[in-house]
Amino acid sequence: MKRSILFVIILFITGSTLLHAQKERIEHLQNFDKRTIHFGYYLGMNLNNYKISYNSPFDYSPIPPADKELYVKVDQSFGFNIGFVVDYRLHKNINLRFEPGLMSNTKELNFIDANIGPENPEYNGTQITERKVSGTYLHLPLIFKVSTNRLNNIRPYILGGASYDYNFSSNEGNSDDNYDAEFRTKTSNFMYEVGMGVDFYFYFFKFSPSIRGVFAINDELKRDNNPNSPWTTPIDYLGTRGIYLNLTFE
Repeated sequence: MKRSILFVIILFITGSTLLHAQKERIEHLQNFDKRTIHFGYYLGMNLNNYKISYNSPFDYSPIPPADKELYVKVDQSFGFNIGFVVDYRLHKNINLRFEPGLMSNTKELNFIDANIGPENPEYNGTQITERKVSGTYLHLPLIFKVSTNRLNNIRPYILGGASYDYNFSSNEGNSDDNYDAEFRTKTSNFMYEVGMGVDFYFYFFKFSPSIRGVFAINDELKRDNNPNSPWTTPIDYLGTRGIYLNLTFE
C-alpha cells in the first residue's frame, strides 16, 4: 500500500513538472473534447483489502478471546483491471463516464482466535485459521469526471461516482461454510469511488493515467450457518477497500 502511494506521488509530481515545463507547443487533438460522446479502453492494476469491524462483547462462545477482540489479518496481492470507456460530455469541464470491465484479485485472511483451535470444544481436527478469497468481478462504475481547463497537451481532473460489482467467483449460494473450509462472500456489492488523474494529448490518441480509491457500501460477508461460528459471528462488517491504477487510452 505504501509503495502504491509513493508511486502516485511520483506520478503527479512528474505530471506537475511537465505541466509547468510546457511552453507554447502545438496542441494535439484540439477538437477531441468537443465531441458529445467518445470511447476508449483501459488496463490497470488493483490492490484490494477488507475493512473489518467487530461486534462487542463476544458472548457467542464458551472461550472468550484473550484480548476480547477477534483479529483478522488480511494479506493483499495485486490484481488486474481491464475494460472499456463510454464518455458523455455534459459540460466543457464535466463528463459522465461508464467504465464496465473485469477485475480480478486474491486476498488471504488469517484468523487469530482461540475459538478456532483445539481449545474449542467443537474443534473437529480439521479447522484451519487461513482462508483464501479469490474473485473475478464484473465491475460497472458510473463516474463523473471534472477537468480543469486544458493547458497545451495536459489536463488534470478529479473523479467521483458509484459502482456495482458482480462476483463471478462468489460462493454465496454454497451450503458449505467455514466448518467445511469455505469462506463465503456475497455475489452483488455496491461501491463508491474517488480519484484523480491527468489527460495527456498525443498526436493520435489521449492517454489518461488515474488513481482511485474504491470503498464498499454494503457488508460483503455471507455468515456461517451456525449462529455461534467463531469465523463470522464476531464480524459486524466486512467490505472491500482498494486502490485502482488505470491507464486509459481514448
